[in-house]
Amino acid sequence: MIPQLFVESIDLGDGRNITIETGRLAKQADGSVVVRIGKTVILGTVVSSRKASPGIDFLPLTVDYREKFAAAGRFPGGFFKREARPSDNEVLTMRLVDRVLRPLFPDDYHAEVQVMIQLMSHDEDVMPDALAGLAASAALALSDIPFETLISEARVGRVDGKFIINPSRAQLELSDIDMMIGASMDSIAMVEGEMKEISEAEMLEAIKFAHEHIKNQISAQLRLQAAFGKKETRTYEGEREDEAIYAKVKAASYDMCYAIAKQGTAKQERTAQFAAVKEEVKALFTEEELAENGDLVSKYFYKANKEAVRNVTLDLGTRLDGRKTTEIRPIWCEVDYLPSVHGSALFTRGETQALATATLGTSREANQIDSPSQQGEERFYLHYNFPPFSTGEARPLRGTSRREVGHGNLAQRALKNMIPADCPYTIRVVSEVLESNGSSSMATVCAGTLALMDAGIQMIRPVSGIAMGLITDGERFAVLSDILGDEDHLGDMDFKVTGTSEGITACQMDIKIDGLKYEIMEAALAQARDGRLHILGKLIETLASPKEDVKAYAPKIITRRIPNAFIGALIGPGGKVIQELQKTTGTTIVINEDPTTEEGVIEILGTDPAGIEAVLAKIKSITFKPQMNEAYDVKVIKMLDFGAVVEYLEAPGNEVLLHVSELAWERTENVSDVVKMGDVFQVKYLGMDPKTRKEKVSRKALLPRPPREERKE
Repeated sequence: MIPQLFVESIDLGDGRNITIETGRLAKQADGSVVVRIGKTVILGTVVSSRKASPGIDFLPLTVDYREKFAAAGRFPGGFFKREARPSDNEVLTMRLVDRVLRPLFPDDYHAEVQVMIQLMSHDEDVMPDALAGLAASAALALSDIPFETLISEARVGRVDGKFIINPSRAQLELSDIDMMIGASMDSIAMVEGEMKEISEAEMLEAIKFAHEHIKNQISAQLRLQAAFGKKETRTYEGEREDEAIYAKVKAASYDMCYAIAKQGTAKQERTAQFAAVKEEVKALFTEEELAENGDLVSKYFYKANKEAVRNVTLDLGTRLDGRKTTEIRPIWCEVDYLPSVHGSALFTRGETQALATATLGTSREANQIDSPSQQGEERFYLHYNFPPFSTGEARPLRGTSRREVGHGNLAQRALKNMIPADCPYTIRVVSEVLESNGSSSMATVCAGTLALMDAGIQMIRPVSGIAMGLITDGERFAVLSDILGDEDHLGDMDFKVTGTSEGITACQMDIKIDGLKYEIMEAALAQARDGRLHILGKLIETLASPKEDVKAYAPKIITRRIPNAFIGALIGPGGKVIQELQKTTGTTIVINEDPTTEEGVIEILGTDPAGIEAVLAKIKSITFKPQMNEAYDVKVIKMLDFGAVVEYLEAPGNEVLLHVSELAWERTENVSDVVKMGDVFQVKYLGMDPKTRKEKVSRKALLPRPPREERKE
């Protein structure tokens, strides 16, 4: 017997419909849904353990998003023909969903939760990552797992001034906005995206547009939940609480923490002072009490410390390091720091430091993207590394983390639209975070900008970035510019904004409280603009504009286009011509075909100008086509009984026969009577000889024609 199917529909308002269904697949999961639009099918499931593991004092949430190659009718690449580690795009989608879901579980729920979202069928006109949040929330809605409020996510694009919800990839290429928004029915929870220098007001308008569609998606989840039958939320054993211990810890620590917080100390000194207060608090308890309730003492100290730090900012308008809420930490920068790289820059803001390098290459070095939902390449990409020493720690090294992928992607999106469309290079920027106390991703944007300009990349405009924070008690609020790491942990919002002097290029926002008003968001954006323009001024002080050319030891790249018919001649049999040319000139030559123009695009990369010129001369020689009735300088390279073989001087290697009858107006018995080896003179190009079907040139056509009586017969 086929189980009953429950279905709800979401109208996107433009003829497209999303359906959410449940009841037939993955019924042993705590909650499961199938989300469909067009030919796209996504399976979302959620399972949670019934008990928390001993000693766990956090939510062990795993969000996993995978795209099956079979969904697009394709085989996985590589030697092993099965899906392996997640791609960067899959990791980024996991982060988008995780950041919205994680704050919405009860603070004392510590049982393991696993959310799995799988793309089972792919439609080229649908970008599946925009549906992952909907699938995750709908699966939670049908489960008995404690979850505070339903959410959804939506992508916003804008083409010709009109907003589009969940645009296709083709539409996105025409759009000046690519932004993903996650929200509940009442408030925005997450924003991430890239823009082409839009204003703060336009960004808010896009967020509001997405929020209205998200409300419709949440309404559909509620209807599905009602039709399926809402499960009673499971009971679970929450954290132990003891109000007496909390009162004792707060009474002993709050005032001291408040006093430390308003001193304006550096990170290490402040950390040591807070640690000393904690030890004083612990000394108020016996060893037996600490053995039994030491975890509560630590938890309540953190709670009292957090409240004290937040209240210092709300009461006094000052912060942990003594700054005002709008104040940016001291900044210093340096370019050309590394002597052998193509471009480098060091950016330091307070206790955060990033060293960025830029490396230039040909299209052969492009980053290849091969996933079920996207194929292509990136000619500009950025990698971000966050080693343990940057925070004074000795952590295990386990490869590139999801955080590193996410922060690198944000910085890449911030910069990529400022790379000119006609830039011939493939560019790789790498950011090495050397110190971190406050947004290292925004330091990466700033260091990346300077490294690119140091490398001679003619950026449209330089980009800077700033991380904003928020502290609110429901009545009062303070927006913080250039937040510290502690302010990120203790605050209610982490809002990163990047942009140029003309507008915003990227953003990432995570809100940790419900009901954030648009007025506060607007204030944060305005304050962020002032901050990033201040930082931009510091970048321009260091390097006012891109260097005019790449460095002497960096490769220069020249591109040329030739008709497809000449590609074979340039490559030669078995690649002989191009390989020999690269060897003798010390260059790298890459040939790509442009199907839109039926031309070959030749990239010549080298550090020796003479080598590049030699390649250009060879290309000119191969593609040389003399024009009818034009005169050309030639050189005799071979003598024959019936003429001379001459070579065009402007196209070495291009030879043509100058027949004996075209040497002079007088009858010529011996070719050597008129020309000799090495002679240079001009000939006129006469096109194809209809008799011989070969090209014909003439020397005599450029000589004065003598009177008939003077000619030798």
